[in-house]
Amino acid sequence: MSQDSGVAESSDDHHGSLEEKDYPSPNLDTSGDSKSGEDSSFESGSEVESDNEEAKPEKTNGELGESSTEEASAQIEEWEDKELPTQHYNSESNKIHSHCEHCNAENKHNELVTPRLLSRGQFLLKVDGEGTYQCTETGLIFEVNRKVDIKYCVLSWSKYSDLIVKPWAVGGPLFDVKCDPLCLTSIQFPHSLCLGHRDANMTFKVFHVKSTGPSLEYTVDHSATHVKWRVSSLSPVGPVIQSEETIFHHGAVILYKAIDHNPSLSFRVYVATNNESFIKDISKSVKHSSKKFMKIDKPPVCQKLLQNGKKYRLISEPEAEITPEEIEFVDGSLLKLKSYIEVYLEQPVEFKLLLVEMDSEEIVWKAKLRECDWVQHHQNQNVSKSSTSGNRRRKMSSSLPDEMVYDKRMKQIDSSETKAW
Repeated sequence: MSQDSGVAESSDDHHGSLEEKDYPSPNLDTSGDSKSGEDSSFESGSEVESDNEEAKPEKTNGELGESSTEEASAQIEEWEDKELPTQHYNSESNKIHSHCEHCNAENKHNELVTPRLLSRGQFLLKVDGEGTYQCTETGLIFEVNRKVDIKYCVLSWSKYSDLIVKPWAVGGPLFDVKCDPLCLTSIQFPHSLCLGHRDANMTFKVFHVKSTGPSLEYTVDHSATHVKWRVSSLSPVGPVIQSEETIFHHGAVILYKAIDHNPSLSFRVYVATNNESFIKDISKSVKHSSKKFMKIDKPPVCQKLLQNGKKYRLISEPEAEITPEEIEFVDGSLLKLKSYIEVYLEQPVEFKLLLVEMDSEEIVWKAKLRECDWVQHHQNQNVSKSSTSGNRRRKMSSSLPDEMVYDKRMKQIDSSETKAW
């Protein structure tokens, strides 16, 4: 792990300022540095329902380059025989965990624990004693000094977009953690950046929202995958970064298909940083759209790092209507409206999609979409519903004792005879 230069021994005594400005406290019911078990405002439930609006496509002014369709087709065929590395992806919790060869990830010996999933995306983790535990769902690492129950969830950065100002940038997901802070020694937050050998000129801090307002607190250290912070109090917290060099992001491509009665195909393609807050925002944005969508389960992790300011284009074979034809990548974690690319095909045929970096013409991500990716989903739903209702009917009829069934039938016969007279 790399030691953060100038780190104070106690994070309580040295809080960074946000551009030396006095920011008003956000509308959060927090209680600052209180050391009681009730000092955190676990307000994720309302946030899940309210802090995202429907995403709109973000057009760019650039025009598509002159690269020929033949070259793109050749690239597609070249990649057709190659298998992408297997990635761990859980579509229910929107988590995407990937290993980047550039990061030289360290071998960790933390105890892996699976939390209980509560309502509205909240997690509950019960640990029996002192130790260091890593959540399998979010990547959070908790260092505890006794038995404790920890409740936490992923929050949206967009709610705090006015508080994160340059030169600081989002470094990973934002979390709300709730427990007795006396039981928590440190938290390690997963970050979504590729440090490689370029972390010498990078500074990590932890954005911490308190009742007195937001602050930037010093970290203990950081690794290729996590940022370690000594717990001062509990309220929304997440890593931010300041860098003198280009920041490289681990990227993810998320696909959604519009559900309607038209024979044509319409998709939304989101290019995002591999950041759970960002990906959860996308899911909520699609959910609140006026259209209905289904998620297409394809390996989401980009095979090449994304850079702010770089231009990318999406290529389809066979050719589809793609709007916009190219995008300039920016980390949209702080944006309330998440930009996307729309792909439209008049006929429901299988096709291939590639995301290409325009400068190098290198393929960043690819997927082949087949009819079974969206048709089988509906068939399974219908089969499941019909079989469930059938089972319910059988269970209800078979659960009646024989005598009751006989009496019921006799009453029906008597009733029909009475009507006949």
